[in-house]
Amino acid sequence: MTRTSAPVDAPVTGAWEGLVTTALLGTDRRTPPGTGPGPEAPVALLDAAATETVRRRAGLRPARAAERPQAAPEDPRPPLPPAAARRLALLLADRPGPSGGGRRGSAPDLMELLPQWLAAANTRGFAPPPHALPALLDAARGRTDLRPAVLEFAGPRALWLARLNQDWRFALRSAPGGGAALPHVDDDDRIQQLWQEGLFAERVALLSALRSREPAAARELLAATWTKERAEDRLMFLDSLRAGLGPDDEPFLEQALADRSRNVRATAAELLSALPGSALAARMAVRAEARVAIDHTQTPQAAPAAQTAQAAPTAPTIAVEAPHECDPGMERDGVVAKAPAGRGERSWWFGQLVEAAPLGTWSRRLGGRTPREIVALPVADDWQGELHAAWCRAAVRQRDAEWSRALLGEPSAPEAGGPGAVSLAERAKLLGTLGAAERAEWVAGFIATHGLSEAFQLLGVCAVPWSGPLGRAVVDALNIARDAGSYPWSFSGVMGLAERCLDPSEAGRLDALLAVPDEPENASPGAGGYWAEAFQRLVTTLRLRAAMAEELSAS
Repeated sequence: MTRTSAPVDAPVTGAWEGLVTTALLGTDRRTPPGTGPGPEAPVALLDAAATETVRRRAGLRPARAAERPQAAPEDPRPPLPPAAARRLALLLADRPGPSGGGRRGSAPDLMELLPQWLAAANTRGFAPPPHALPALLDAARGRTDLRPAVLEFAGPRALWLARLNQDWRFALRSAPGGGAALPHVDDDDRIQQLWQEGLFAERVALLSALRSREPAAARELLAATWTKERAEDRLMFLDSLRAGLGPDDEPFLEQALADRSRNVRATAAELLSALPGSALAARMAVRAEARVAIDHTQTPQAAPAAQTAQAAPTAPTIAVEAPHECDPGMERDGVVAKAPAGRGERSWWFGQLVEAAPLGTWSRRLGGRTPREIVALPVADDWQGELHAAWCRAAVRQRDAEWSRALLGEPSAPEAGGPGAVSLAERAKLLGTLGAAERAEWVAGFIATHGLSEAFQLLGVCAVPWSGPLGRAVVDALNIARDAGSYPWSFSGVMGLAERCLDPSEAGRLDALLAVPDEPENASPGAGGYWAEAFQRLVTTLRLRAAMAEELSAS
């Protein structure tokens, strides 16, 4: 007689589930098969479970062995000095505990020092210890702002690891081409193959890298396939032309003004307006000039007493006549016809014309005046805010330092400390067109006059470490706030910036601020102790940053 049996990988249906159910119910309520109630039932249940476990395992057919991963690539960079490697482990592992009552305590926030440490290590070209790579990738997974610096520091071995762990796949998306090496600028065949066949991220990385080295070659590569690209891809590719933008790009950008996508047209117009010698800039200049003029018919608000019997003198005033329509030519040159909600159409069109016109237009149009003299002129009919804001956008777009200085004005001016024709956000952008030293000097003067309450945005655009005058202005303003009895968390944002941006050499000057001060009569209760903690954390952080720099500089 022939016996038949189920395949070894097909266990008896329900056997294991029955044993699990019996264990959940208890052997007093349900006994294992073939066993009656009594003290032997639990033992029989365990024996049956053990037998079933062996049977299930023995019945599995071995799978095909997976291919061994390739060896990790070599990292040719020099290893970290031992002290710096130990510091990295501390920065990755330590987390300051939460402090009660809203107090941060006096201990430095090590995770906030990690970005600065990574920047210094990348500048020196060090490679990480292999055992630190998992912690680095975990840190970058949790904080997207760390990813560029982490992936640069971690190097090719991090990408090798990312292919083996699903949790780290973000590294493949963040790295250009998923970690694939970009072809050399002279390897035309490889460049063409990657451009024609690569993934979108690979093509963006290729175009950006080529643009930084050979701007003309990158533009020609894009032009060859421009009409075949999707609208959203054309927009991303076009944005890469910002690097190395020059007059040679004008013909291609002029063609992009006729693109089917409104966003592509707007980006092309923005790029052309950043070229003061372009045909689009000239067209915008003609339109803008027709809307702005000097009006000599305005009279000052009060005439001198000696002139009361005479005709009142006239004062030059800027007159504005906003456009009454957005014609097709304006739309083709990037003017968006539909105004945002709550914005008047005429002012919306006017602002776009002025910001796209070359700034050199206005000296010629307004009587040969300098930018500072032009900005000082009164503007009729409440158009000053709109006109100055458009000039701000133009100065940032065209990187015009002279106009930026004029629009910024003196940092000690009363209007610099509050809402005005040029907002603090606009001032921060204007400061970005100036050199690092001039930028720091202006912000130091602003803080000395207006304090820290409005300075956070401005400090964010200053180079790190802060210059001596800027650092002293910040510390002096913090000291004034402490003496006034304010709570330090009112200035927590500035204090956090100071921990990251003050020159570590300033730590010695702060020792006098570590003691708990006498609280003024109207001070907030306990503010002095909070300030002492805040300054202790600041000093400790500065000294820690100094130690980090010394460790990375060790041979």
